[in-house]
Amino acid sequence: MNPLLRDHADRIVKEAIAAVQPDAAVQRALESMSFGGRVLLVAAGKAAWQMAKAASDCLGSRIEKGVVVTKYDHVMGPIANFDCFEAGHPVPDENSFKGTQAALDLVADLSEKDTVLFLLSGGGSALFEKPLVPAEELQDITGQLLACGADITEINTIRKRLSQVKGGRFAQLCWPAKVEAVILSDILGDPLDMIASGPACPDSSTAEDARRIAEKYSLRMTDSARALLDVETPKTLDNVRSQINGSVRELCAAAARTCRELGYEPVLLTDQLCCQAKEAGSFLASILKTHANEGKSLAFIAGGETVVKLTGHGLGGRNQELALAAGTGIRGMKNAAVFSVGSDGTDGPTDAAGGYADGDTCDALLARNLTIDGVLQDNDAYHALQQVGGLIMTGPTGTNVNDVAVALLRA
Repeated sequence: MNPLLRDHADRIVKEAIAAVQPDAAVQRALESMSFGGRVLLVAAGKAAWQMAKAASDCLGSRIEKGVVVTKYDHVMGPIANFDCFEAGHPVPDENSFKGTQAALDLVADLSEKDTVLFLLSGGGSALFEKPLVPAEELQDITGQLLACGADITEINTIRKRLSQVKGGRFAQLCWPAKVEAVILSDILGDPLDMIASGPACPDSSTAEDARRIAEKYSLRMTDSARALLDVETPKTLDNVRSQINGSVRELCAAAARTCRELGYEPVLLTDQLCCQAKEAGSFLASILKTHANEGKSLAFIAGGETVVKLTGHGLGGRNQELALAAGTGIRGMKNAAVFSVGSDGTDGPTDAAGGYADGDTCDALLARNLTIDGVLQDNDAYHALQQVGGLIMTGPTGTNVNDVAVALLRA
C-alpha cells in the first residue's frame, strides 16, 4: 500500500465530510422561519439526530416536543424533550414502525396555528415508515428491490404506494398545521419528492410508473400489495414549505478543495454518478491510466450513488465494490489510488464508510489466494479489503449527502 496516497485519501474523506455537516444548514434554514402556536419537531433519516440537535440548540424550549428516528448507533446522546429511536436501514424493522408511530401521535390534533418542523435526510425511506402491507411483505419487497439493482428513484416509487407516510401523506396527516421541511438531499438532482420518499412533498411519480417498475423487476407481491400500486399519491399540498440545505455538490466541492491543498489539480467528472459500482471503479481506473504519464498530480472526483447487483452472499457495500473494482485497472501503478465513501459513514450493511485501493491491492489479494473478480462475484469486498488495509472507517458522521469517489494520480 502507498502510505502517502492512503494518508491523502483519509484526509480528503475527513475534511469533505466535515464540510457537509448539517448543523450550519439547519441554522440557516431556521433563520428564515417564524413560528406561531405550538412547535413540534420530527426528524427522520441517517442525519436526523444531528439535525435535531442543531434545531434544539437554536430554538431551545420553543420546541415543545420532538421525535427523532435514525439508524442504529446514530443517536449520540439525549436531547431535551425529544424521544430518539434507532431503527433498521436499508430494510425497515419494528423499531422503524415504532418510531414513526410516535411521530404520528405527536402531530395528531394540531391547529392551523401550529408548526411541524420536519427535518429529513437520506435513509428516511426505511427509517420513517408505517406500512399499508404486512411488515414482512414490505421487508421482502424492499429486499427484492435492493438485490435486483433498482435505482433509488425506482425503489422509492414503489415504497410510496405501500406506505401511510410517504409520497406526501405525512404532510396530509399534519394538516391543518404548517410543515416547515428542512432537507439534506441524498438523491441525484435533488428531487424533493424522492428524498426519503417525499413524506412532505407532492408526488410526481404515478401509478403507471409503479406498475412499470414492478413489471421490470418481476417483483413478487401479493394481490393486495399490487392493488396499492394503483392508488394515487397526493399531487398537491398547501401546508408545506421545503428547503434543501445540503447535497452531493457541496461534498464534491469540499473534496476538491482538500485535493487542491494537497497539491492535486482537481477535476470534477460528475456529481450525478449513477451506474453499477464495479463499472464506476473500472472507469476511474481507466482515467488514471490515460493520464499516467502527464507528469501532473491530478484528482478526478465523482459524486453520486452507484448500485450493486447481488450475485453472491458476501459482505460489502457499493463504495467498497467501486474501490476494489478499480484495483484491477491500476495494478502495478505506484502513483495511483481510487477510494470511495458514503458521507453517512456506513456503506451497505457494514461498519465501513467505504474502501481504498491502489496499485498494490490486486497483488496483495493474490498473495492471499483471492482475486478481485472472484471477490466481486461473491459481493465480499468488505472481507477482502479488510485483509489488505483497504477499509475506510469513519463511524456514523451525522450527515448523508450521497457518496464521493476520488481517483488520485501523484506526479
